[in-house]
Amino acid sequence: MTSVDATFGEVAAERRTASAPLSHVSIELGHLYMEDFEAGPERLRQQFRRVAPWAATVRTSWQDRVPGRRARVSTCFLIDDYFSRFSTPAELIPMVLEAAAECDLTIDYLARESACAVSDGVELAKLVEDRLVDDPSPDTNGSRPPVKETGWLCNGSRSPQVGSVQAMGKAQRWAPPVQNAKRGHSVFVDVELWDEHGGKRTWSCPFLAAVWQLLRLGLLRREGRLPVRPVPRDDAFPEDWESLPAIVQLNPAAAPFSAYTTLSVLSPRFLPVELAVRTILSQVAVDGDVLEQVAARSGGEGIKLEDELVDRISYVFT
Repeated sequence: MTSVDATFGEVAAERRTASAPLSHVSIELGHLYMEDFEAGPERLRQQFRRVAPWAATVRTSWQDRVPGRRARVSTCFLIDDYFSRFSTPAELIPMVLEAAAECDLTIDYLARESACAVSDGVELAKLVEDRLVDDPSPDTNGSRPPVKETGWLCNGSRSPQVGSVQAMGKAQRWAPPVQNAKRGHSVFVDVELWDEHGGKRTWSCPFLAAVWQLLRLGLLRREGRLPVRPVPRDDAFPEDWESLPAIVQLNPAAAPFSAYTTLSVLSPRFLPVELAVRTILSQVAVDGDVLEQVAARSGGEGIKLEDELVDRISYVFT
């Protein structure tokens, strides 16, 4: 008779969480819509001229914080190919790179917004949706369905619906919406995460932008693995957007794509979008192992990160 030694263990306990290479800061040099590209190279140059001084300031600031001024700073640029399509990567990307170079800017990484929904068969937006945690107000009575059913997420309690009531019922009086963590007065935000038509879901711009921020912070995992990794550029860019990798590393000498912190230099028209992004991210439960991993690495470098995820994200609206 042959003896058999068996070892039992939980799969979850055996899962290893991949570590993402991290810069100190990821600077987003632009996020433009297709109408901006249609306006031609001069519109791009205007964007990059506004961005350049801020990018230089952030780079210097981090160099002053890091011993030996060896700050790891990477830059990125997001192209909207989800809600509309314009031209081809082969035509558009060289125009973007040339406009940036004329303003003494180097774009290290270029990303497609559609990849924030699905990349190489991985539903990144669904990964984030699965980590949403409702933030109910203290007097919640369960009348509002959860966010995963409605596709709407808010930071407090809405005004009660005022309308007809049953006979002998008590009329519902109007009341204002209330922010959960208000400071004095409420700033109530209600965000649409997606809509569906004909069985097809379309993710909203704020939700895809929230996915984008999590990618830049290196906090997304799928079964412990990094769902997206930058791909070095080919000699020539493809003729269609689907053939372009989710994130293309344009600069072979670039610091890592993901970073401890992010800065986005954007037009003021993105203010409401980014308010929605911060509302979404405040209700995303990031994998605890990933958070501990990042905290240990930043602590080893003497970098104190904010506890709240949204406080690691900063903006310049210009």
